[in-house]
This record gives sequence, C-alpha cells and structure tokens, in this order.
Amino acid sequence: MLLLVGLGNPGSEYARNRHNIGFMAVDEIVRRHGFGPWRRRFQGQSCDGSVESEKVLALKPQTFMNVSGQSVGEAMRFFKLTPPDVIVIHDDLDLAPGKVRVKQGGGHGGHNGLRSIDDHIGKDYWRIRLGIGHPGNKDLVHGYVLHDFSKTEQVWLDPLLDTVAKELPLMVAGQPEKFASRIAIAS
Repeated sequence: MLLLVGLGNPGSEYARNRHNIGFMAVDEIVRRHGFGPWRRRFQGQSCDGSVESEKVLALKPQTFMNVSGQSVGEAMRFFKLTPPDVIVIHDDLDLAPGKVRVKQGGGHGGHNGLRSIDDHIGKDYWRIRLGIGHPGNKDLVHGYVLHDFSKTEQVWLDPLLDTVAKELPLMVAGQPEKFASRIAIAS
C-alpha cells in the first residue's frame, strides 16, 4: 500500500492558490484512476483506490499547510507504513512553472508543509515537486503562493496535472526516473 499526499490549505478560498497545486494534482489522480469517494479521516480528506494493482490511499490534510505532518503521520501509523511508502506532491518555488522533479529524502527547502512532515515521519519519503516559479523577491513569496493561478498559467497547469495523473503508474511501479522523464517530455 502507498500513501499519496497532496499538500495544500483547506477551504474554497484557497482552492486555486499556487500553494494548493498538490491538492489539485491528487484530485486529478483520484478522478483519472477512479478512486472511491472522499471521506474525513486522519485530520484530512482521504479516499482509496488502486493504481496498477497497488492499493493507494490519497490524502489531502485539512490541518493547513504548516502542520500537514500531523495528518500524514496519523495515516502512516494507522496503516503501519514506512516513509518510503509515502509520496508527497507539493509546490516548489525554486522550479520554473510546469517543471517537475522527483526525489526521495532531502531537506525541506523552507517549505513549511515538508518541514512539518519531516518532523512527524522523518525525511525518507518520496517528493514530487511541481514548479510554480518564484515571484523574484523573497518578501513577495507569502502573497505569491497564496494567490490563485492566473488565466495565462492555465496553459501549462492543466496539462501538467493531467500528465502527472496519467504517468503516476510509473511512480507507483518504482520507476521515478521514468515518471519524471515522461512528464518532462510532455511539458
């Protein structure tokens, strides 16, 4: 079993924020792969499904970004999973819009959601980093991530989310390099 986590903030006012690209990606994965209905569990919204015959629990923590680790840790412990069984999809300011990087472990890079997860489960989980670009000045970051994607950004955002969902079976099958390569080719 795998735990697939999308990071974001709960509430309709945050739904299309750049910081919620993890929620958006998980929503598209759940839709594409026909997961069951969402329900409240583990301080979040979760639903079950399978990808390439692997059971997957999708989770969107409802604890707000900065304490996402509470929800992730609770679900991981309930299912007796280890950090390598966890895949976290999140926004990344240091990547150009639409670019994707995959890695296991590493630092949080200043991302408060990842910092919280590190504190609750350790660092050896998988990360799918979705580039949202940087506003150019660190003083503008907070406002930038908490604003909606613009209409012009939909040109790369929608195809990116579609491709992540389409190629996720490669990630589930233990082929993260091939997963990242297929997304790079498509973008």
